[in-house]
Amino acid sequence: MKETYWGYWIVIFGVGVVVILLLIQNVTSNSTEDYYTLKQISEAAMFDAIDYGYYREYGELKINREKFIENFLRRFAEVASLTTKYTITFAGIYEAPPKVSVEITSETNTFVISTDSEEFDISNRVDEILELGSGSSN
Repeated sequence: MKETYWGYWIVIFGVGVVVILLLIQNVTSNSTEDYYTLKQISEAAMFDAIDYGYYREYGELKINREKFIENFLRRFAEVASLTTKYTITFAGIYEAPPKVSVEITSETNTFVISTDSEEFDISNRVDEILELGSGSSN
């Protein structure tokens, strides 16, 4: 009989460890995914927002602010998780020279363990500068 109770306790302990590991993995993988998603989307949205008429006329890069925000939000909506609430903050968008600062805060679910509740809010910020290649050859 004693061996049966030990078996039950080991199974309950194993299930508890798996649940804790899944909660930790959910928080850490979301942070990494959000950072790389933010970085790639902001770079792609900057390339989409380049004002080619201004570049042809003056030879300098310039982005369109409204076009950048539109492209960024469209691209982010395509890959965002439906179970996470995101807050997107455009800290600074400079058209010429092209520089953007974007911050995404993701709010995860609240975890309640007995009477304590834990909530994890993850914030990622990226500053991107678009530069023209040197184009010099030897």
